[in-house]
Formats: sequence, C-alpha cells, structure tokens
Amino acid sequence: MGPRSDLFPFPNGWFVFGLSDELLPGKLLARTFMGQEVTVFRTQSGQAYAVDSYCPHLGAHFGYGATVEGEVLQCPFHGFQFNREGTCVRTGYGTAIPPKAELRTWSLREADGFLLIYHHIDHEAPTWEVPSVGAEGWTQLISRSFTLNDHPQETTENSVDVGHFAFVHRYRNPRTLKEFEANGAYLTTAYSVRRALRIFGIELMDYEFEFETQIYGLGYSMVNVRVPLFRVTARLWVLPTSIDADRLTLRLALRMKKWRSPFGALLSPLVARAILNGFIHDAGQDFPIWENKRYTDTPALAKGDGPIGKYRQWAKQFYR
Repeated sequence: MGPRSDLFPFPNGWFVFGLSDELLPGKLLARTFMGQEVTVFRTQSGQAYAVDSYCPHLGAHFGYGATVEGEVLQCPFHGFQFNREGTCVRTGYGTAIPPKAELRTWSLREADGFLLIYHHIDHEAPTWEVPSVGAEGWTQLISRSFTLNDHPQETTENSVDVGHFAFVHRYRNPRTLKEFEANGAYLTTAYSVRRALRIFGIELMDYEFEFETQIYGLGYSMVNVRVPLFRVTARLWVLPTSIDADRLTLRLALRMKKWRSPFGALLSPLVARAILNGFIHDAGQDFPIWENKRYTDTPALAKGDGPIGKYRQWAKQFYR
C-alpha cells in the first residue's frame, strides 16, 4: 500500500470492536484496536466494558489468562482486580492498593448487535452517538470479517464514488435518489442502479435495486437496500476498524426484513444469507484496488465521479 499522506491512521469516532454475541457474560475479548491493545469484558450481570489490555501492576496482558470474576476483571499474573471504571478494587494479596493501579477505560456502546468503542486521539469523551435501529421483524444478524491493508476513510469513500459502480461492479444506469447531505458526523446519499441476474454464468435479465447509505463517522455505515422485483428489504453494514497503521478489519453484516408469508420464517434467513454472499462478492471486487491504491491528496476529479470532494471535506473533522 502506498503512503497515505495526511491521512492520520486512526481517525476519531465510533468503530466496531466486535459483535455482541461474541462476548458472553463472564468472558472477555482482547484485540488490537486503533494501534492499541484493548480488552472488552462482560460482567456476570451482562454489562460490557472496555479497558486497556495491560495491567498497571507489572504489565501482564489481560488477553492471556485474565478472568471475569462477577463484576470485576482479574489479572492473570498476580490477581489484581479492576472494576468497570478501571479502578483497582483488590490486590492479589488483600494488601493496600497502589495509587497508580488504574486502568484507562474506553467509551463503549452496544447497538444492533455491535460492540462500538469511541476512539479519540486526545482521549476525549464522545460528542455524538450511533443510533440503534432495532431488530424486531428482521432476520438474525449475520456477518463476515476481512483483514485488509487499507484505511477507514478510503473504504467509506466508496459509498459516494458513483464512477466506480460501472467499472468495478458492472452496475448499470446509476441514478441519484438523494443528493449528498451532511450534518455533523452524519452523512447520507441514495442511489438506484441496475444489475444483471445471472445463473450458471448466463444473464437472464437485469433488475433495479435502490440503496440509501447512512454514515456515522468513518467507522459505521448502514446501507438500506430495496429490491422491488423480489420484494426484498435489507440492511447492510460496512464497518472498517483500524488494527494498526496499515491494516484494518472490515466487517460486512446484514439483516433482512422478514417476509410475511406462510414460508417467510423458513425462507427469509436463507435469502438473507444469499444476499450477504452477494454483498461480499461485490465488496470483494474492491479489495485489490483498496489494498494497492495510493491516497491522492489533490485528486484530478471529473464530472461523473460523485461527491468525492464533499465527502473529503466532511471527513476532515475526524482528525481534529
């Protein structure tokens, strides 16, 4: 991957650390998140919290043997215990707690099946939130994740890059349904395109689908999709989270609105899985380009590109 110029590798905002169902009560997840080691643990009462992964006592990593004891996280090295505020509440020996035995905590939210952590270069508190849209009437959340050499701003830019629809994805007749609209950390656009329906490599017909993209920062994009011909309504999520300065985890997730029919309960999950596979196929067409392109500070934009310039102006706020 080429140099990314003024793109700081870890923008501010909400980014997905993992899925809620990965984290059972009494368990923990430890991962590299935005260039730092972070542990998320769920207490026995069901609440999830995020802290730095290294014990302030003698530096043990919680990802290698730490346990959740009731409502506290216990270090595997000497048994020091920490509560949800990162405060040491007990040493392993029951002796006086050292004043410096404090863990840095991270703002964590759970929404629609995702564990979201707020990253800020100066460790400031969140100034905006990612809304929850609910899951009633929708299929179970399904997802796949990929590790790529890329940056969240680049992957998210795809949502406004109208020009690549035809050349990368072979979409036809793109139409703008909603012009680029930005409000603080939120932006939205909507388009309609046509694509070929192929079976065993034979094109039978083409059909139209509409998608409205709702973007909250550089780490959380929800795409509302409608395919009128098949009476399909789905929510797709595109969730890039930086691991380190060069790599990110890209999570692609989906829920489909359940069909109200005698066979809807049986067919809806199967159709949802097929849609996710198609979503993954289309996203995969972008992977080699993302991983090998170079970020251009002053691109030679042309009519037909879509609102890339407006998007980049909007994205600057996440580096302040």
